[in-house]
Amino acid sequence: MTAEYIPTIFGIDLGTTYSCISYMDQYGKPVIVSLEDGGTILPSVVRFEGEQRIVGMEAKNSAVLFPDQVVREVKRHMGQPDWRFFYKRIEYTAEEISSYILRKLVLDAERYLHVPVKDVVITCPAYFGILQRDATVRAGELAGLVVREIINEPTAAAITYGLQNEKDQTILVYDLGGGTFDTTVITVKAGEIAVVATGGDDNLGGRNWDEGLLVYLAEQWQALSGSNSDPTDSPESLQDLWSKAEVAKITLSSRLHTTVTVTHEGKRVSVPLSREKFAFLTSHLLEKTIKFTQETMYNARMRDCEHYDQIILVGGSTRMPQVAERLASEFNIPLRIFEPDTAVARGAAIYGYKLFLDEKIAWRLEQMGEQKSGPQQPQPRSSVIPEDLRTAQAEVAKNDGMPFETVKKFNEMTVSNVTSHSFGVIVRDVATNEEIISNIIMINDTLPMTESKTFYTTIPNQEVVEMKIVENTQFEHRVFELAKGQEVGKVSLHLPPRLPVQSPIEVSFTLQRDGRLSTTAREPKSNRQVMVYIQTDRVMSSEQYQAARQRSSGVSIS
Repeated sequence: MTAEYIPTIFGIDLGTTYSCISYMDQYGKPVIVSLEDGGTILPSVVRFEGEQRIVGMEAKNSAVLFPDQVVREVKRHMGQPDWRFFYKRIEYTAEEISSYILRKLVLDAERYLHVPVKDVVITCPAYFGILQRDATVRAGELAGLVVREIINEPTAAAITYGLQNEKDQTILVYDLGGGTFDTTVITVKAGEIAVVATGGDDNLGGRNWDEGLLVYLAEQWQALSGSNSDPTDSPESLQDLWSKAEVAKITLSSRLHTTVTVTHEGKRVSVPLSREKFAFLTSHLLEKTIKFTQETMYNARMRDCEHYDQIILVGGSTRMPQVAERLASEFNIPLRIFEPDTAVARGAAIYGYKLFLDEKIAWRLEQMGEQKSGPQQPQPRSSVIPEDLRTAQAEVAKNDGMPFETVKKFNEMTVSNVTSHSFGVIVRDVATNEEIISNIIMINDTLPMTESKTFYTTIPNQEVVEMKIVENTQFEHRVFELAKGQEVGKVSLHLPPRLPVQSPIEVSFTLQRDGRLSTTAREPKSNRQVMVYIQTDRVMSSEQYQAARQRSSGVSIS
């Protein structure tokens, strides 16, 4: 296929269990790319075979035979400094393995569309922190992509929903994917999509439901076979159990009963399984999602958001019937299962298309300004003359062969997000003389956000201030347990001589709309200051990154 019109920015849902890629067609509609195997979603599974990386269903199907060569659920390890996968005495980070999944998506898209795929928007769970978001960007860069922005998965799903349902409304996005869970309150109003509050768990998803079944099947094999051997101790049997647990979960979404055959050490037993039993075994997981949803709704209520028009269910795991049943009984709000596998990728493509249009229209406005008054700086949207904006939109629409109303709608659409974490610095508490976390930016603050606090030196003639920047999930401005925070960076500010004790130090945090953080520390008397963009190297150092890039050039993807 050759598309008549392809934007430069694609949308990618890089999922724990499945991934997909989307683009905007010539009619302004988001389209999921057909992959090499004819499907639209790619299992996020990688098999190492010499210098080849097999990605997708073939890798997933070979996990039983080659358990030591197959990696799955790598997204759950994004941003974890201590996680590595070893193959032939070489260690691979989650970013490098994720880059293989991205490369496979891009290769299939380029084969299908016959156009290069370079610029992308990649989605991530709303509850991903700085380390995980940076790891996602690194994965894209290792895949040879330009990551234009990271966008939260529930926000992407809401963009897709808002495009199809343009009436003013407040929705709660319940996003239960293969490995992560997010719940987000979003308002959709006259082309404005605004996140009010968000919450979730980046280690809770359909794979946990699979695990609940897996444990039960292993126990039933022991009981019915009379053997004390544990099937989960065998890599081959364990992989087989994972596969059969997932199939049973999917089957019980459409049937009330099924039978699972479990084989271990040459002994085969048949385990009967009902939807009711499955729901019982995993009810504690579902209740965790209900608790997170209640907390998110409470936080939204603190921002005067109390009425909900609909709960939107996205993520493949929302197909389990018990999910909708439990939500309906708890909240009594209309439910809709909305494109569970593809809504996120479509929303990323829509957002990417908006970025693409915004840049082209801004460039045209700059040209128009230069024609009128000579060279000038780009103007904020609020200061642009409406007639000039309409002219620029019309010219871009004409040049790209797009309907004017489509270009106008996406260009004027606004998307605002909130932070899923609090950010602060470690300081010494005056009252207790103990170190605490003093949060500067708080959970659910609207992005982009700049916030400042003034702290004070603790000794006379202090020569330097060294601040540890901390990310955490606490709602309090003062956190007394340092273990609840995770260090993401440091700032060192050298001070002028002979400063008295209690001299003020101003600290400012700026959190961008994609969740990237910068920090400024200033001593007002001398106006000495230091600014740091938080770029984490705790997961992958620059040396490891360069080594991964070099390895990538010799690796083939299939």
